[in-house]
Amino acid sequence: MRDWLQTIADIEALEDVALDAGLVGRMSAGNGRSPGRIDFYTPTFKHFESAEITACGKSLWPAVSITGGACQLACDHCKAKILEPMIPARTPGELWRVINREIDGGARGMLLTGGSNRRNEVEYGPFYPVIRRAKDSFPQFRIAVHTALVDEDIAARMEAAGFDCAMMDVIGAQDTISQVYHLKRGVADFERSLECLTATSMKVVPHIVVGLHYGRMLGEWNALEIVARHRPDALVLVVVMPFYAPANRPFATPRARDVGQFFLDARGALPGLPLLLGCARPTGRLKAQIDAYAVMAGLNGIAHPADGIVELAARLKREVRVAPACCSMAIGDGALALEAGAGLSSSVERFIERERAARAATRGLAGIRVVAQGA
Repeated sequence: MRDWLQTIADIEALEDVALDAGLVGRMSAGNGRSPGRIDFYTPTFKHFESAEITACGKSLWPAVSITGGACQLACDHCKAKILEPMIPARTPGELWRVINREIDGGARGMLLTGGSNRRNEVEYGPFYPVIRRAKDSFPQFRIAVHTALVDEDIAARMEAAGFDCAMMDVIGAQDTISQVYHLKRGVADFERSLECLTATSMKVVPHIVVGLHYGRMLGEWNALEIVARHRPDALVLVVVMPFYAPANRPFATPRARDVGQFFLDARGALPGLPLLLGCARPTGRLKAQIDAYAVMAGLNGIAHPADGIVELAARLKREVRVAPACCSMAIGDGALALEAGAGLSSSVERFIERERAARAATRGLAGIRVVAQGA
């Protein structure tokens, strides 16, 4: 434990980041599981650049909403604001034009989503023929879809349309579904949706939002059990970001230590499953704490890492790869975006060389292999 705490203290960008010594000790004690390579993802839903990773191609992975900024649920944590920055494509014809325009601009794939109806269903029906046409015309163009709740028929139609990857939130507490989502559905509906999706040939990557119940941990461990029963292709963990929460329903900020403990629990519950930290999580020092815990807990990937996190992974003897893809497209040993030949803009290797020159050999990164795909 002392070695890991000292390693973090020796990283300039993390030297003022306070971590729970007991939790770091438990993570260090479990290091024998050899988590191996860690991937750092830079999807272009929003601009990202750090001291360790330069800006990636701007439009490689656009996010598109079939409802624009509209959503009937208006959940307390987002109030539909998450949809507003996305590219609107409200009709099948508009979606076809968007796909062609984005491919012409260099896009390698896209996330398709939209606002829900009052049953937490996104009404993709009219858009399936466009997706099928896109996949037939551009087979290397990868399309991930945020499914919301589905049944067998909807899951089968998504599969037939040609979606590469299906994503959905798994919620494990009825109070969260009722109070935060304002939804008259049950936990069983979320499990049934995951069951229907995993019965298809699509890659399935559910998400668990840590702290979704107004910043408190409530159904997260039950959600883990649901995921474990259905064994999807990967699991993405995100941390609630209630920027748009109403004043009469405020959210607390989840404690980094609690989030880190959940990471460790998730790693223990799903030892063979790719476990990824997605884009959504608080910013600033809390983000650095959360990201450090993710590396130490043995997560397999992190989107938009905080400064110092790439160095931490390298110093903890993990092979590092940087990919300009949505982390939900990271399936098994590789990312669909990379299989499609997506390029990479990364200064990881230059960063490592700079560290080798700046630090003594006993504290440097000599001998740590860093892989930069496509560089």
